[in-house]
Amino acid sequence: MEYITIGRAVNTHGLKGELKIESWSDFDELRYQKGNTVYLLQNDTYTPFKVATFRTHKGYSLVSFEDYQDINRIESFKGSLVCIRKEDQHTLPEGEYYRSQFIGLQVYDEAGTLIGTVTAVEETSGAQNNLRVRREGSKDALIPNIPEFVKQVDLSAGRIVIHAEEGLL
Repeated sequence: MEYITIGRAVNTHGLKGELKIESWSDFDELRYQKGNTVYLLQNDTYTPFKVATFRTHKGYSLVSFEDYQDINRIESFKGSLVCIRKEDQHTLPEGEYYRSQFIGLQVYDEAGTLIGTVTAVEETSGAQNNLRVRREGSKDALIPNIPEFVKQVDLSAGRIVIHAEEGLL
């Protein structure tokens, strides 16, 4: 079975067994609906948990699980990755992509010159995320993931074409 990481449990919250989750998903309200199953990854093992409650607080998702609504039952989950099964991933509209789909794509400029490989999609405090591109012999480049710079994404070919405006690289 294949899994997708949607966040990380950074701490506990309160005494009623809530995990404070740093979310990497745009669909928290859907992912953490009561009764849904998420998986916590610890020691290379994916353990399923059924969601009991969900709310947000100060930019974090606070989630509790059925039969684990006590701080003593969830302490050991701190630091765990929160995952879903790949087949539970929602289908996005044409032209929209999950962050994980960008990782490993080769980045080319409009002239066809290889720039590097996407190693991460990084949050910013602004309106867009940045694609971190590892380049041979140079430091990583950060490409704003907006249509002005990202001109084409071809998942089947494993490539992205960008507009490499002066000063971007």
